[in-house]
Amino acid sequence: MKILTINGVNLNMLGKRGKEYGSVTLSEIEREMSALASTLGVELEFFTSNFEGEIVEKIQSANVDAIIINAGAHTHYSYAIADALRDKTCFKAEVHLTNVQAREEFRSRSVIAPAVNGVIAGFNKDSYLLALRAAVSFAAKK
Repeated sequence: MKILTINGVNLNMLGKRGKEYGSVTLSEIEREMSALASTLGVELEFFTSNFEGEIVEKIQSANVDAIIINAGAHTHYSYAIADALRDKTCFKAEVHLTNVQAREEFRSRSVIAPAVNGVIAGFNKDSYLLALRAAVSFAAKK
């Protein structure tokens, strides 16, 4: 099983940005995901970009069993990313480190949520680990 994890705008700055994101870095999240994936027998690929078009192209070209995506601020306005996700038939999970429902009002609406199987938010780095477990579980039932 192969899973693609996509991180969008500003996620490369984790560990250096606002306190609401904690001190965890993207590298730390990727290491923890890789460790879990190895116990689950899963191959992971990581992709990070601040550019919407690059994210769309990565989704379109992905030949994977699942996609885990934290689109960052693109979550709230990128219909292009939503459309690309909608066209994929694999399992898809949207993740967020923070509880977006408890933050600014504009963050409470995700335009990509209708294009994915589920949303996991508010568990910091564990949001990614929960999404990885959900992807494996979903694929096992296929």
